[in-house]
Order: sequence, then C-alpha cells, then structure tokens
Amino acid sequence: MGAIPQVFFNDADRLLADTCEPLKAAARAGALRLDAWGRGGYPGRPIRGHALPGVRSVGMWDATARQNWGLDWHRNEGVELTWLQRGRAAFATRARRYRLRPGDFTVTRPWQPHRIGDPHVGASRLVWVILDVAVRRPDQRWRWPPWIVLDRSDLDRLTLLLRHNAQPVWRADRPLAHAFERLADLLTDPAANPPWSRYKIVINELLVGVLETLERQRVELDPQLSTTEHTVELFLQALPRHAAHPWTIDAMARQCGLHANRFGQLCRKLTNLTPGQHLTRSRVELAARLLREQPDWSITRVALASGFQSSQYFATVFRRCTGLSPSAYRARPDP
Repeated sequence: MGAIPQVFFNDADRLLADTCEPLKAAARAGALRLDAWGRGGYPGRPIRGHALPGVRSVGMWDATARQNWGLDWHRNEGVELTWLQRGRAAFATRARRYRLRPGDFTVTRPWQPHRIGDPHVGASRLVWVILDVAVRRPDQRWRWPPWIVLDRSDLDRLTLLLRHNAQPVWRADRPLAHAFERLADLLTDPAANPPWSRYKIVINELLVGVLETLERQRVELDPQLSTTEHTVELFLQALPRHAAHPWTIDAMARQCGLHANRFGQLCRKLTNLTPGQHLTRSRVELAARLLREQPDWSITRVALASGFQSSQYFATVFRRCTGLSPSAYRARPDP
C-alpha cells in the first residue's frame, strides 16, 4: 500500500513502488493501531529472509477517529487486495471515485494509480495484502509466488480476470469476508515468530474467494489494460512528476520495454505529440506547479528543478506554452 503521491524511476530504468510514509507517521504518533508485515519501504515489522516470498505488504490499520492524512495517488508493484471491515473510506482510481462501505473489497492491478482518503482517511478498519507478481509493466506476464496452490486453470482464470478487470470495488461474500477476518486475526498475533504457513493458507483462501466473486459477477474484461499501449499511457501519465530527470528518447522507450521508434509511434497516438514535445510540456507543467508552490525559489532554480538546462531557454519555452513569462505566471492571482 503506497502513500507518497508519485511513482519514480531509478537509474536502472525500473519502475519503483511508493512507501507508506503518512500511514507510518500516524502509527508512530499513536493516531491509529497498525498491525503489519512488509518488505522494503512498506510499513510494519520486516518480513525477513525467505518467509512469504512475493508478499510485499500484509497489514491492517484500525483508526477510531478521523485522521489528518490520506494515501494520495500512488501505485504498487503488486496486485493489491483491501477489505474495509468497519467504518467508511473514500477510494478512487483515475476513472472513478467510490465511497467504500463495510464489507467492500478493492482490487488494484500492479502499477494502477489509486488513492484512499478525501483527502483524509476517516475512522476505519482496513485489511490489505500486496502480492508481487513479477511485472514492471502492464504488458508483462504475471508470475505468482510458488506457494499459491490454486489449480492451474483457476489461477490462469484469476490472472485473466485481475489483469483485465476495470472495476476495482466489489462486495465481499461471507466466505471471502471470513478469510479477511482470519487474516486480521493473524496480524494481531504478537508472536515474534509468526505462523507463516497460516498466512499462506489464508491468502490462498482470499484468492479463491476473489475468483469466485468475480466469476459470479461476470466481470466485463478490457484486454487493453495489459497492452503495450497501456504501458506507454501509464508512463506518460507519470512523466510530469519526474520531468526533471535527464530523459532521452531511448531512456523513455526503455522504461516501456520498447525501441524508440515504436515508443514514438505510441506516444504520438496517445498525445498527438512527439516524445520530445510531450517531455517539454511535462517540464513546463512541473515548472508551473513549482512556481505556485515554491514562491521563494528563483526562476533559475525552478528551471533547473524542472529539467531545463538554463533559465533563458526555460523562459522562452514557458512563454511559448503558457503565453506568460515565468514571473508573470507566478504573479497572477490564483485561478
């Protein structure tokens, strides 16, 4: 469960997931109860060694009062299942906003943008698990952890439903809710050496329950969600927040697993701009945000922080795109 509202790219050109800093800070401050296990930057006690391979995060928060934080737009490297046991919670994807009720569960695909809060999290008890299926782009084949014991045909069907499902919010039936409740009980066990085998059993039950629920609901599938074009679309959506990186066309194409020519074709199809034009507009968008949010920064600092090599070139491009100089843009009243 990520929290920082951004996705970033490292020097190895690999998409990385966010961490849950607002949630972790709330737990440290005693604003809620947090019972969780995680790897990397995820919250809770660390999952060490070879325990629960593929599980990036499994946890539960129990907030008895409205919080002063939310999980803004973020993405996770795995498929995420969450279940609202009690309370209310605002949830959104790029396509739609939802008001979760007790008993609702959500399914988000790897790297699918989503958020929780409006903008803050209300009094709620939420259980989740994030399973890494070894994909860094939507068009890659999913590889489940080896301890997932669903029959091959069932696992293939579940993979198809999750990869192509555009509906993220569902009602949990009694068996699925019971599996989530068992997971919550495991999470509150204070044992220093947790029963990892029980976690595996319960997570397998969760997956069976999700499969049965989606099959009963006759999910409308959208094959576009696992295409190379969708991979490029997600990259382009994230680019404005990371426009300061010294991008080249080849580097952007590598992020999407493509050659530069194919990346350029898809970029133009999706935006009607070449990759270079889209990058420039993304940098202008970042600069415009910094001009508003960092009033004490010099124009040169804004230019460099937005990926431009000089303030003079930045001013020329910014005026061409917005019709205003950077100084005039900063001075204008808020819209």
